[in-house]
Amino acid sequence: MNADTTNNTSQTDWERIDAMRDEDIDTSDIPPLSADFWAKAKLRTPKQITTSVQIDPETFAWFQSQGENAAQQMSVALKIYAEAHKSYVTTTKA
Repeated sequence: MNADTTNNTSQTDWERIDAMRDEDIDTSDIPPLSADFWAKAKLRTPKQITTSVQIDPETFAWFQSQGENAAQQMSVALKIYAEAHKSYVTTTKA
C-alpha cells in the first residue's frame, strides 16, 4: 500500500456511532420512497465469472465454518482485497 492510505487516521467518533440507536439517527433530509419508486426499482447485480482456484484446506475450512455462503464470502473477501490494493498496484507498476 502507498503511504497516503496507510497513515490516514479516521476522524470519525466510532464509539459514538456504535452507541447510537436507530431512533437517534436524523433522517429528516431523506425523502420518503413512494410505491412508484419501488414499482420502477430494478435489482442490479454485478456480472460474475466462474473460475477454479486452489485454496489451502485450513482457509477453505474456515470459510465453510462461517455458514452456507462460503463461495460468496470468498468472492467478497477477494474483492475487498483487490479494491484495497488497486492504487498500490497501479502506483508500483509505473
